[in-house]
Amino acid sequence: QLVESGGGLVQAGGSLRLSCAASGRPFSSYVLGWFRRAPGKDREFIAAITGSGDRTNYVDSVKGRFTIARDNNKKTVYLQMNSLKPEDTAIYYCAADSNWRTVLLDTGCDYWGQGTQVTVSS
Repeated sequence: QLVESGGGLVQAGGSLRLSCAASGRPFSSYVLGWFRRAPGKDREFIAAITGSGDRTNYVDSVKGRFTIARDNNKKTVYLQMNSLKPEDTAIYYCAADSNWRTVLLDTGCDYWGQGTQVTVSS
């Protein structure tokens, strides 16, 4: 099970940190990713991190603003979001899979959270 938290309403230029807590599985063996779905748009890959945390990947639109990190002892993955823009408004989801490419390409992650709403006002 994956449970996201940390969403909310923030003004443009502000920051939020999303958390995703996992339970019931060998957390460190999974690639973790963050995705988002904006109103009227398809789900979009945002960021991913390997099980050990030694490799990350970001979509171009968030590079330099968002940072993904994980704490395997706490079984939690984070998404630090800075310099938020109105176009970052979306429901944000975390997902887990054993395969790096599956997460990057969003081709069927094994586990998904329920999502947390992020709204950025202008």
